[in-house]
Amino acid sequence: MNTLESLPVTLDAVLEAQKLLDGIITRTPVESSRALGATVGGDVFLKCENLQRAGSFKVRGAYVRMAKLSDAEKKRGVVAASAGNHAQGVAVAAKSLGIKARIYMPLGVALPKLAATRSHGAEVVLHGHNVDEALAEAKRYADESGAVFVHPFDDVDVVAGQGTVGLEILEQVPDVDTILMGVGGGGLLAGVAVAVKARAKELGRNIRIIGVQAENAAAYPPSLAADALVPLKKVSTMADGIAVGRPGQLPFSIIRELVDDVVTVSEDALARALIFLLERTKMVVEPAGAVGVAALMEGKIENPGTVAVVLSGGNIDPMLMLKVIQRGLSAAGRYMTVRMMLDDRPGSLATIARIIAENDANVTGLDHTRVGGSISMGDVSITVNLETKGHEHCSQVLAALRAEGFQPIVVH
Repeated sequence: MNTLESLPVTLDAVLEAQKLLDGIITRTPVESSRALGATVGGDVFLKCENLQRAGSFKVRGAYVRMAKLSDAEKKRGVVAASAGNHAQGVAVAAKSLGIKARIYMPLGVALPKLAATRSHGAEVVLHGHNVDEALAEAKRYADESGAVFVHPFDDVDVVAGQGTVGLEILEQVPDVDTILMGVGGGGLLAGVAVAVKARAKELGRNIRIIGVQAENAAAYPPSLAADALVPLKKVSTMADGIAVGRPGQLPFSIIRELVDDVVTVSEDALARALIFLLERTKMVVEPAGAVGVAALMEGKIENPGTVAVVLSGGNIDPMLMLKVIQRGLSAAGRYMTVRMMLDDRPGSLATIARIIAENDANVTGLDHTRVGGSISMGDVSITVNLETKGHEHCSQVLAALRAEGFQPIVVH
C-alpha cells in the first residue's frame, strides 16, 4: 500500500479545504439511531449531509474547486453537467463566489432539481437524454468558450473538499470504528478515506472505510478486482445520485489503496432503507444517500462496532419518492397486489372481500375486468391492492384465499 503522503490528495489538502469552507457550508449534525443500533449490535450515527446547503455534500467539493480559480478563470465562468446534486452544488458555490455558471442537464431531469438549480442563479441548458450526453456538451462548451469545467468527482480539489465530511465525523464521533457511505464516481469515498485514514494513523487507530453501491450500478467491485477501471455496459438503479458506470481515475487510485471494502445492496434493500429513515428517523433522504443504511439493515457489514453512516443527500423527486415508498412497503410485506380469476357471477367478489376482511387486511385498490386475451367467457379477472402487516400476514391472507378455492397470483 502506498504511503498516505504519496497519494494525489493528502490530509493537508483536506485541511486547506476545510479552511476555505469555513463559514460557507453547514456543519451538518450527527444523529444517533437506536433502532439501527439494535439491528447491528452497536452504536450507529447518521451524518446528515441531506441537511447540507443545496441538499447534499456536493457543494463542498464544488466550492473548493472554484474558490481556487485564478481571477482570470473566474471571469470566464464555470460549466458543469449533472442531473441533480452536482448541479445544485456548483450553482450555490458559483453564487457565493460571484462566478457565472452554466449547467447542462438532460432533457428528462426532474422538475424539482431543475427549478432548484435555476433558483440558485445558474443558467441551465437542457441537452441530451442522459447525463453522458449533457456532459459531452458541457465539455464542448468549455473548449469553445474558455469556461472552466467543474468535474463532479475526478479532480483533486473536489476530492479534498468532499474529504471534509470525514474530518467532521471524527470530531463528532471520536470513537467511530466504521464509516459507511455511497459511492458513484468515488469523490466522496476517496476524500473521506484520505482524511480519516491519515488521522487514524496519527492516533494509532484503525478505522474502517466502506463504500456501498447499488448492485445494478456497481462499477467499483469489478474494477478493484481487476486493479483497473472496468466500465459497466448498463446502469439501472433508483439511486440516480450514484448511477455512475465508470469510476473516476483519480478517486479510484485512492480508493484501491485506502478503502477497506465496497459492498452492494439490492433495489429492494434501498427501498426498505428509505422507508426506515422516513419512519424511524424522520429524515428525507434520496436513495443514493440511504445505501449505507441499507447495507447495515441487510447485514452486509460484519462486526461494525461504532458506525457512522453518511446520508449524502436529500434531493429526491416526489414522484420517485412515491414509487420508492410503494416498493419499500411491498418489500417489507406491508403492501401486496394479487391477481385472481373468478366466476363471473353475483357474490364472487363479496366472498373475496369477506376473506380479506376476516384476515384483517385492507383493500386500497381494485381492478375488475371481463375483457382480455387470457380471460375466458364466464370469467372475470380482478387485481386487488392490499395493505398488510408483514410477510407472515401476507402468507396468512394468501392461504385463506386458497382455502376457499381461489388461486391468487402475487403481482407485487
